[in-house]
Amino acid sequence: MSKTCYYEILSVSRTASEGEIKKAYRKMAMKFHPDRNPDNKDAENKFKEASEAYEVLSDSQKRATYDQFGHAGLDGQSGGGFSGGFEGGFGDIFSEMFGGGFGGQRGPQAGADLQYELEISLEDAVAGTSVDIRIPTKDSCESCDGSGAEPGSSVDTCPTCHGAGQVRMQQGFFAVNRACPNCQGTGQLIKSPCKKCRGEGFTHGHKTLSVKIPAGVDTGDRIRLQGEGEAGEKGAPRGDLYVRMNVKKHAIFERDDNTLFCDLPISFSTAALGGTVDVPTLGGKASLKIPAGTQSGQRFKLAGKGVKSVRSSRVGDMIVEVHIETPVKLTARQKELLQEFDESLKGKHHKQHSPKEHGFFDSVKSFFTGDDSKKNDKNDGPWK
Repeated sequence: MSKTCYYEILSVSRTASEGEIKKAYRKMAMKFHPDRNPDNKDAENKFKEASEAYEVLSDSQKRATYDQFGHAGLDGQSGGGFSGGFEGGFGDIFSEMFGGGFGGQRGPQAGADLQYELEISLEDAVAGTSVDIRIPTKDSCESCDGSGAEPGSSVDTCPTCHGAGQVRMQQGFFAVNRACPNCQGTGQLIKSPCKKCRGEGFTHGHKTLSVKIPAGVDTGDRIRLQGEGEAGEKGAPRGDLYVRMNVKKHAIFERDDNTLFCDLPISFSTAALGGTVDVPTLGGKASLKIPAGTQSGQRFKLAGKGVKSVRSSRVGDMIVEVHIETPVKLTARQKELLQEFDESLKGKHHKQHSPKEHGFFDSVKSFFTGDDSKKNDKNDGPWK
């Protein structure tokens, strides 16, 4: 296995998308493939490195492991490196570009991978859960055993490609293989299609799967269910099913990675005098001490009340931002008391009660009068 950084091998950033990684690999594969560089050991090694890097970075689970642990996280894992011959993913790249690959006879194709979009609550995403999902299925026809031919009838070899499923075509200096137009790449011709599957070789239905959601997943995370994708052709392996998470917006909390955020309204008296308030968390209520003189917008941290990382045992924090709620629908007596209270603040030491307010208006006054004498006064508040 190569010890060079996979991202450096493909010349992509660590935040590169799947499309960018595939594009980079295609470019290197076209340049260094051994068929285009015969007897060039350096090109062969670069092609192997690119294929190894692509195999890891194109797989979401392998990529996540590699991002966290590097090459050491892949050592000893089956499939954790370049496997197979030179065809690898390169044949797939050329199939997209030219309609065929370099290989000879076309074998049974593995089943397609599927993706299921699963919407879950924030509570389930943080705590983990099990969810049953119902998905469409495409299974090998039992009546014809996936051949597509009516039982008892024969399947003939295509006379155009002689069973290869591909025909070789010349495009300038470059020769490529395309799917045979006579048999659509199957290499066979069916005279009597199976009545149950109408010659397709597959039947369609639905199945229910139980998906275990690990604690800490977030929107965009995917869970791979190996072998739960579409059935392959004539005994070829099934594809995989990827369940992609979409976490619903929460009424109280906002999430950023492993940190939770919560806005907490408090009364004017609590902010001024201080006190203890109950704060909602995903694990129940927690007590938060509000110091006297707390200002609106001030933030407090509740350590360990956030989200447990899906890739480690670390638990994030919760950030509580307090907002002072102005009293509404006051009675005449309440208004009278507030007016008395406001008058009581306008005494000799009125500035110490509202330093930001007075600092602001002093700055405004200096701005219009051109007096900068108080510009560096530490008591003028933030407007300096």
